Amino acid sequence: QVQLVESGGGLVQAGGSLRLSCAASGRTFSSNGMGWFRQAPGKEREFVAAISWSGGSTSYLDSVKGRFTISRDNTKNTVYLQMNSLKPEDTAVYYCAAARNSYSGPNYRAYDYWGQGTQVTVSS
Repeated sequence: QVQLVESGGGLVQAGGSLRLSCAASGRTFSSNGMGWFRQAPGKEREFVAAISWSGGSTSYLDSVKGRFTISRDNTKNTVYLQMNSLKPEDTAVYYCAAARNSYSGPNYRAYDYWGQGTQVTVSS
């Protein structure tokens, strides 16, 4: 059974940092693009960041550029999202996802596997 399990969420003050992890099990995703999405209450799911299978290509939502960094460790079948200078508007449930090809960017329809999500709350 394929599973993506996010961890690292929590409550942090504005300006603080969190590092999210997404551990995959059941199969390897070393050849697949990975992504992070988020959904705030009452809002649609939103692309946050994506990374290619090798880590050589990344893309970000404009509002998180320069603050968030996506990375991956294929030896651990894990993808990360380092979030710095957090703002209250970053508050959401964050989901990681595995794409069906080597790099899918912001198109959520290209992602076949999704985690359960981890809550990130940024207080002002």
